[in-house]
Amino acid sequence: MMQTLEGAEGLVSGGRLRAAINLGNAALAVRDPATGALSGVTVAIAQELAARLGAELEFVPYSGAGQVTGSASDDVWDIAFLAIDPGRTSVVSYTPPYVLIETTAAVRDGSALRTIEEIDQPGMRLLVAEGSAYDLHLSKVARHVELIRAASPPASFERFFAGEADAVGGVRQSLEQACAGKAGYRILPGAFTQVRQAMAVPVRHQAAIPALSAFIEALKRDGFIRKALDTAGRGDLPVAPPENE
Repeated sequence: MMQTLEGAEGLVSGGRLRAAINLGNAALAVRDPATGALSGVTVAIAQELAARLGAELEFVPYSGAGQVTGSASDDVWDIAFLAIDPGRTSVVSYTPPYVLIETTAAVRDGSALRTIEEIDQPGMRLLVAEGSAYDLHLSKVARHVELIRAASPPASFERFFAGEADAVGGVRQSLEQACAGKAGYRILPGAFTQVRQAMAVPVRHQAAIPALSAFIEALKRDGFIRKALDTAGRGDLPVAPPENE
């Protein structure tokens, strides 16, 4: 049975649903360099939601999660896909998570670092994307490592490859993509944290959250999320468990 979206109709304006897509997280969305087409699990979810609302879908791409959150009050997007973080609830409201991802770090082959836990030591410098889930997490728990903030994940990777800092943090799949074809780098085992990724709306649309939450739960139950991840080549990512489990 198709789940009702009563209560989410207010997200549509002028027949359009505007979906913010974070291209800084390669686990969730990518752009084809030849055609410019967007794909990935967040793209698939946005397309399904627009179809059920009978709306024309408009993508609003961003290079980092911090930029998505930073524009939440600007009325430039209606839905987004963000890591759940209590520090963002003043500007966005979340559904339950739909997928779980790991954040880790890449280092140069000559680095003495062998595990993710070894990064938090005096004198260590780690590049992170400002406002990302791992930046927010490390800002709370890291005791010794110096966090160097870049404007977006791609910017942090570029600065690391240019020789800045001892390591660069990121979503594992984004780090793998950034390091692919480059000699002299490796990704550390382990993870800073497991990130719960959810659909989000600006707080002015928080009345839509019950309907959107039911929508996300239905997509988890009926296999839509699993199929979208597999189609995108992300079979390694686990679907978040149902909220009632």
